[in-house]
Amino acid sequence: MISRPIHNTADSRLMSRVSCLLLLPALSDSSLDIFVSPFYNIIKEEIMKRIFLIAVLICLLAISCNNKESNIDKEENVKDITVTSTAFEHNGDIPKKYTCQGEEISPPVKWSGIPEGTKSIALISDDPDAPMGTWVHWVIFNIPPEKGGLEENIPKNDIVKGGIKQGKNSGKETGYQGPCPPSGKHRYFFKVYALDYQPDLEAGISKQQLINAMEEHILGYGELIGLYEKE
Repeated sequence: MISRPIHNTADSRLMSRVSCLLLLPALSDSSLDIFVSPFYNIIKEEIMKRIFLIAVLICLLAISCNNKESNIDKEENVKDITVTSTAFEHNGDIPKKYTCQGEEISPPVKWSGIPEGTKSIALISDDPDAPMGTWVHWVIFNIPPEKGGLEENIPKNDIVKGGIKQGKNSGKETGYQGPCPPSGKHRYFFKVYALDYQPDLEAGISKQQLINAMEEHILGYGELIGLYEKE
């Protein structure tokens, strides 16, 4: 039987080196160090290069998503919306009732100053201080512009009263997820967007899907920040 020649590619060279390493047990101790060092170092170097490239790609993707969200908040001619809550003040502490250490129901959120021509309201709540990156706590959209706010304890259903839809939080659950920082005091943003249309999106979408749909449709924006630290 005639064996086929191995093509001179990077993968073929890598497989050849791995095959050589399988012969190591048959080598004597004296020749082992001489044989192993060059091949081990080359293979290790190639593996580290690939790991580095993957890490760079992941970082670039994360930066791209964050920049897109920042840009969408700063679109031209976006009017300021005032966002408040009867449960806590801006940059004030969120009551335990609305956290993982309490009832974990959604807090009341109100807004005013909605621009003319607004067809729907969307709200995103997230924690940028989470150790593994921004943690999404609430995605809710297609809120009627005349509503003027959300009462506390919105049901954790895909669709709630008035045709309002909810997406998934970072815990892969529908609706609101209360603050539950692993350590220290975190900031929780309640971001309100006034849109010039009603996004044709299904319930259960992610924050990023909503952001993509809102791009170039934002008429107004406002935010409320609450703080929380576990007792």
